[in-house]
Amino acid sequence: MPSRRDVMVGGLSLAAAGILSTVSSANAATANIKLQGAYKTGSVEKALDIISLYDLEDEARELIPAPQFGYISSGSGDEWTLRENTRAFDDYQIIPRYLAGIKEPDTTTELLGSKVDIPIFIPPMAAHGLAHISAEVGTARGAAAAGTLFTAQTLSNSSLEDIAKVSNGPKWFQIYFTKDMGINRELIRRAKAMGATAIVFTVDLEWSGNREADRRNKFTYPSSLLFPNIPGAPVGATLSEITALFKRDLDFKDLEFLAKESGLPIIVKGIQSAENAKECVDHGATAIQVSNHGGRQLDTVPAAIKSLPGIVEAVGRHIPVYLDGGIRRGIHVFKALALGAKAVAIGRPILYGLALGGAPGVTSVLNLLKYELKLSMKLAGCAAIKDIERKFISLI
Repeated sequence: MPSRRDVMVGGLSLAAAGILSTVSSANAATANIKLQGAYKTGSVEKALDIISLYDLEDEARELIPAPQFGYISSGSGDEWTLRENTRAFDDYQIIPRYLAGIKEPDTTTELLGSKVDIPIFIPPMAAHGLAHISAEVGTARGAAAAGTLFTAQTLSNSSLEDIAKVSNGPKWFQIYFTKDMGINRELIRRAKAMGATAIVFTVDLEWSGNREADRRNKFTYPSSLLFPNIPGAPVGATLSEITALFKRDLDFKDLEFLAKESGLPIIVKGIQSAENAKECVDHGATAIQVSNHGGRQLDTVPAAIKSLPGIVEAVGRHIPVYLDGGIRRGIHVFKALALGAKAVAIGRPILYGLALGGAPGVTSVLNLLKYELKLSMKLAGCAAIKDIERKFISLI
């Protein structure tokens, strides 16, 4: 296997001639792993000097035990959609415009009224405790330090109350609609008490996808890793056993219930059909999050970026459309914004950054994307996020 650049302590260096320290993978793993009950997880808190987000996956693979890493990194079936999520960005070219008179681009924007420093936020991902001892508390801290939004989730290893204690940044709450309406109402109440300003309704996990890596690794959530937001969640369970708690026949009445019960904006996550997006808006959705669950549910569905333009056209510019799936570079962010997304979410690299550096590692990931986005904007000729338009993109 080719050698890798190892992360080092210190602020995010973006200098072209930066020098990285080198430590052996074995020493890095020993230094950054802690036994947490019956499983191992990261414990170090440090900023990361990252050249490329692609490097992080190799670093994290050295660090995170195979069953946990497989759960985080893998997709469903043949993993075609997992790969295509990133590859499909190459089908779009950036057409720059020069002599724009721009000194330094401004990356600030708003997400449903919440001001953020970058149009990049953290989506719901289950069980951050598999990556780091600080779990979602660490991820939320890292997002707040980067000036952006964190989506707290139903399948969190940190309680909503603990997340609220450590993060003063903007937050949404993602709900898996359970079979128990009392639990659903209580989750909404706790989310509002946490300070969530919107509810993310994930609609594509009524059944767990065909995640063969988990079956090969015989993965179960460690018995010491709890889900405090779900009363009665089974201990030491598989994902399928956990999702058995969820309502398996979701319909538009459930969307209407969330809108009425919460009184908050509702973002429907998991949409890839333009017609489906319009139906969601008709039944009370405030925004749409284009997503295929990171390629973890139905394999061979289109890459998220390929579904984006049609959905933006279908719902109109007055309905915010967000995107997650395959984002690994600032140019990916730029292309998604140019194709109509108001912002994008980044998943797995956040968990890799968390594993390698805790909250500062999360901030480092977001800071690198911010730098790459600003560079893309400067070289393409965009002074502000609102200036990134379809005219900057050519389809191959």
